[in-house]
Amino acid sequence: QVHVEESGGGSVQPGGSLELSCRVSGLTLNHYVVGWFRQAPGKEREGVGCISPYGSTRYPSSLKGQFTIVQDNTKTTLRINSAKPEDSATFYCAARTEYSSPSYCALSTSDYMYWGQGAQVTVSS
Repeated sequence: QVHVEESGGGSVQPGGSLELSCRVSGLTLNHYVVGWFRQAPGKEREGVGCISPYGSTRYPSSLKGQFTIVQDNTKTTLRINSAKPEDSATFYCAARTEYSSPSYCALSTSDYMYWGQGAQVTVSS
């Protein structure tokens, strides 16, 4: 059984940094893609970055530089580099086991089959 769980999050001041972690159980390490998404109240869920089984990362062009994804043997970490008010949202981690290339990852919600419950981030001074 696959389980995805986010941790971290919380409150951060504008311009500050914050990290969220994602742990995936039930899947073989380096054989799945991890995506990070955010959803603000009243808005659609959008991808903020992803990491492929080979460790290649991808970010939306409109959000480049705002987020950094790193991965080790136990977790995938999303770093919010310089928090903005629009980062006040629920952040979700997701995983998928099917991929066209181990060097590529997708940023669409429809591409992911396993989801965590989400972690809240509030950007406020």
